[in-house]
Amino acid sequence: MADWKLGAWAGNSVSGNGGNGAAHPSTTGRYVVVFNDEVRGDHAATAEALRAVTGVTSIASTRDFAAGALDFDQATAADAIVFAELGIAVVAAHPDQAVRLSAAGAADDRILAVEPEHILHAITEAPPVPSSYLLGYRDAVTDLCDRVIATAAETTGQANGHGFADTPLLTWGLQATKTNTSSRTGQGVSVAVLDTGFGLGHPDFAGRQIIAQSFIPGESPQDMHGHGTHCTGTACGPPSPSDSRRYGVAGGAQIMVGKVLSNSGSGTDTNILAGINWAMVNGCKVISMSLGADVPTVSFAYEQVGRRALEAGSLIVAAAGNNARRRFGDPGFVGIPANSPSIMAVAAIDEMLDIAHFSARSNPVPGGQVDIAGPGVNVYSSWPTPPHNAISGTSMATPHVAGIAALWAEATGESGRSLWNVLTQAARELPLPVQDVGAGLVQAPQ
Repeated sequence: MADWKLGAWAGNSVSGNGGNGAAHPSTTGRYVVVFNDEVRGDHAATAEALRAVTGVTSIASTRDFAAGALDFDQATAADAIVFAELGIAVVAAHPDQAVRLSAAGAADDRILAVEPEHILHAITEAPPVPSSYLLGYRDAVTDLCDRVIATAAETTGQANGHGFADTPLLTWGLQATKTNTSSRTGQGVSVAVLDTGFGLGHPDFAGRQIIAQSFIPGESPQDMHGHGTHCTGTACGPPSPSDSRRYGVAGGAQIMVGKVLSNSGSGTDTNILAGINWAMVNGCKVISMSLGADVPTVSFAYEQVGRRALEAGSLIVAAAGNNARRRFGDPGFVGIPANSPSIMAVAAIDEMLDIAHFSARSNPVPGGQVDIAGPGVNVYSSWPTPPHNAISGTSMATPHVAGIAALWAEATGESGRSLWNVLTQAARELPLPVQDVGAGLVQAPQ
């Protein structure tokens, strides 16, 4: 008998609808099917299993597309999409079929799990504060104080001996992670940034090869949001941008941009899995995902994807989440996909090396802990237009870790789980709870 579990609606951040069979507001009504390792990559076996369990007749597979890049325009008519490298499928099914899917899958050893497909979002800013006037006023005052302190730190360079500030030459994050003194550039290492795309034609990346692919139907890889361009810039921006301070970590890495979030900043599991599958097929050692959903329970599908990626030599790093309201005593929790044991969860710290007020704390579920931290407050990087912008979020911390992972991959030749270990062992310990920052602040090789 298979180790079967059906993904439940419980644990989602949006309340249910009374069980009337309608799709949950933060899910799509489709289902994610996880195959076991024995049939993973076997097109005939997975197709047979899908037909037996779900009754679908039309199946599209990533193996039918060049470089594993699923073409959604060609695949939209299919009843199911198989991500061959991942051993995952997404099927269209009426919600009333969930019970039947569970019963059929429980008797089929080829299927490990079925879960509802979620909608995920770019993780940038802290969530809204409570609507109470007094609480809002207090938050505004606190924010003003934070800005005054940051301004003072920028003036003095290093406040209290351990703070950092942007300079005309460097961002504070590159200084805090010792990226600016590293001899490595990520040369020979492919980094995939799965996000809202990239501002193609950005002047700082002139002459740089960027492989870009959209997994959003009807949208090109061009970033009309800004989030993906900012994350790509932090992870792989140039060592000497014109008319700007340096903001990028791995300036010599091969950049692969997968647009898995729409121009409005959201995407489904199907979009994201398509990007991961493409990145793995193309041998990316590092996959950066500044996205997530406030779902505390672990997704079995993302955990299997994370594990299989590590085994294939690809490290997935993901934003821990911005659902904390620490000023109001709420530390939040790590959501999907970062709460998967085999996906590295990244927290955000500020210029004073303190935990960011929005950065989520470790989730008590097995594997739901924060693993490492990166600079995530007032982070200056590339933007579609104007060409640069400073924003905050665990999304901004994640590409710092991804870029530094590329530096370590170049320096050591390590990949997968070994690369994970190198990153955490080299991290700078911080006088903060491990539940907040894990191993500590990511550090570049020297």
